[in-house]
Parts: sequence; C-alpha cells; structure tokens
Amino acid sequence: MSLTRRQIAAAALIAAVPVAAASPAHATASYGGAPRTGTLFIAGDSTAAQKYADAAPETGWGMALPFFLHETLKVSNHAVNGRSSKSFVDEGRLDAILAAIRPGDLLLIQFGHNDAKSDDPTRYTEPWTTYQDHLRLYIAGARARGARPVLATSVERRRFDANGTARPSHGEYPAAMRALAEAEGVALLDIQALSIALWQELGVEETKKYFNWTETEQDNTHFNPPGAIAVARLVVRELLRTRVLAPRDVHRLDDDIPESWITWPQAA
Repeated sequence: MSLTRRQIAAAALIAAVPVAAASPAHATASYGGAPRTGTLFIAGDSTAAQKYADAAPETGWGMALPFFLHETLKVSNHAVNGRSSKSFVDEGRLDAILAAIRPGDLLLIQFGHNDAKSDDPTRYTEPWTTYQDHLRLYIAGARARGARPVLATSVERRRFDANGTARPSHGEYPAAMRALAEAEGVALLDIQALSIALWQELGVEETKKYFNWTETEQDNTHFNPPGAIAVARLVVRELLRTRVLAPRDVHRLDDDIPESWITWPQAA
C-alpha cells in the first residue's frame, strides 16, 4: 500500500517544528546544471539497513532511498542492525566509510534506537554528552574529507496509547541531535517528528500495513516494503527542504512505488 499525497502533506504539516539552520559554508545545494553526482553514505541502525532474504519482508528505509534519487547520485548503505552511534564507531564502521568517502559526497547519520540501551555498555550513550560526542566524530570525519554530514533524527516506532495517540519512544535523543545540528551548523532531517505525525495520521490499524507485521511476528520497529518506501520518501523530502539536494537530484516523489521494486539478496 502506498501513501497518498494527502497523507504525505498532512505529515509534513503536523510535523512543522523548528529545525537547525545550516551554516553558510554548508547551506545549499547548487540549483543549476546537471544532477548531482557522487555518493550518499548512510551510517545507521536496523531501521535503515539493507536486509537479506532470510529477513524478508523486513525492509530498511535505505533500501528504498535510491528509488527517489537521480541515478547519478549513488547510495552506499552502511547501516547495520543493532548499532548505536558508539558501537558503529568502535567496530570500525565509521572508519570504513571515511576511507571511501570523497569530496562532495554526503554522509547521512541516523542513530538513537540503540543508544538508549543502558544495560549494554557497548552501545549505550547519554543523550546530552556521549551521544553528541560520538555524533561529532561523524561530522568532523566527513568535513575533514570534503564531504557533507547530514543528521537525521530516529524514525519513530509504531507506539500508540489507549486513546490511539502516537507516542514518542526515543526520549531525549532527538532533542539532543536537534541541538547538536544547530550548534554545529549541520543540516537536520527531522524524521522522528515527521514519522510520528505520519503514524498519527494513519492510525492504529493502518500503520500495521507499514511495519513488519506477519503471521508469526508483530514488529513495531522495523518496516515492510510500504513502510520503508514511505520513510525513504520523508527522508528525500527533508533533503530537499534543507537544500542538501536540489529538485534536479530527485524524482518520483509523488509517484506510487511498486513494492516489487524491493528485493532481498542472499547474504554474502
């Protein structure tokens, strides 16, 4: 099932919240000439990650992102299940991105789901100290290589109260990221705000069609193909709103994307 234009517009309207302004040096994409070339790298967790055949129909939103980008802008999805801003660094995964990233590339950073796991010292970060400290490593690393960092607040889980109101689940991590984006002059994609507004618009039952609900599993965190496509659409709309990308860099934003375009390769 695909989102209607009305639902997308409603989500954007409901989620009209203050966001960080980019610094002059990193403020806008060029709006003339040919579409952007290069690579958009994703550093993140399971909500964005590439999924394989043994996990289908679970789908990360990063798998759907290329459907909305001009073919000259490639996606290199390094997001991995279960990682936090800390464990991703500690495992050398940020180093792998920084070894490959080039001037003019983009580094999209989404962490928060697993940073809150206080019972796991390998992943836990505190929102206003170590979480921000680790995010600064991504920002500084990208900038040192002439690439542009972009922060994205964590996409919301499917969580409703008894009255059918969509409830946030990420504590202070989104606020900490918003504050850091403002302080560092980094473009912010407020996917947390947009997604919770969208889940509210869709409602308790309709949202089940966007999450990994199957006959054997009721997963309120991870997406199926329609959900991944819907979130990827929000991400690209935010990349446009923040002028990280120009209209010439994207396509199909108002089109229905067939679920059949999602594929799950065999794991290496």
